[in-house]
Amino acid sequence: MNVNEELKRYIEQNIFPRYKLNDKGHQIEHINYVINRCYKLSKNMDIDNNMLYVIAAYHDIGYYVDYKNHEKVSAQIMYNDTNLNNFFNDKNLIIMKEAIEDHRASLNREPRSIYGKILSSADRNIDVDDSLKRIYLYSITHFNKLSEEETIEECYKHTLEKFGNGGYANFFVEDMEYNNYLKELRNLLNNKKEFVERLKEIKTKIK
Repeated sequence: MNVNEELKRYIEQNIFPRYKLNDKGHQIEHINYVINRCYKLSKNMDIDNNMLYVIAAYHDIGYYVDYKNHEKVSAQIMYNDTNLNNFFNDKNLIIMKEAIEDHRASLNREPRSIYGKILSSADRNIDVDDSLKRIYLYSITHFNKLSEEETIEECYKHTLEKFGNGGYANFFVEDMEYNNYLKELRNLLNNKKEFVERLKEIKTKIK
């Protein structure tokens, strides 16, 4: 992604290190994934790469503060970062703030701008094993009193609610990689025994 070098350097030095405070499913590896996906999904669109880079870079920065409302916390952190005034006007900042607020899969409406639609779509996994890994990490962090069997059941339930037929996860930019991912994941959800076995295998590889 072609981004202002000074802006990129500021974010790499001052924002990215803060992701160590998040759980393992929302650290810098995930942020880099979302940045790259934003670039791929927006390749043929008339958008501002600097704005897109910022919303991807900040979108989960407030996760450790309040994971249930992290989209609002993250948006506010970005909007209150006065260093960004050196690169953007207030109209740009409001668009970026709204895009971050609108990125959650459970949002019950469309994001308010193309930036929000790109970010929301880029935040979805396209690799089934990586998706299951992140769901497992989420479960052991936020439901840490469950037994191993209960944790796996929670993972299956969460995946089904989010990605099963009629699930709440939305996708706003047409993308064949995501379509293939969704098809593979739904086939796996239709065979719970296979889902459990695959999740257990993935769990053994988590460091």
